[in-house]
Amino acid sequence: MTGPQNPEKDPREWTTGEEQMTGPQRSYLQTLAREAGEELPEDLTKAEASQLIDRLQEKTGRGTDG
Repeated sequence: MTGPQNPEKDPREWTTGEEQMTGPQRSYLQTLAREAGEELPEDLTKAEASQLIDRLQEKTGRGTDG
């Protein structure tokens, strides 16, 4: 018997997605951007920051199980 699945909601559909990114998002993005050799845009929304985190994690290998 399996429990209900809770698929991750697309950041573009977040009700707070247009708010300014959070402090923890900014801090983690600064680390990822430095490791990826990229510059961090100044004014990202929460949704944009989440999408950038996903992309930079893929690029740097952070946040993966392998």
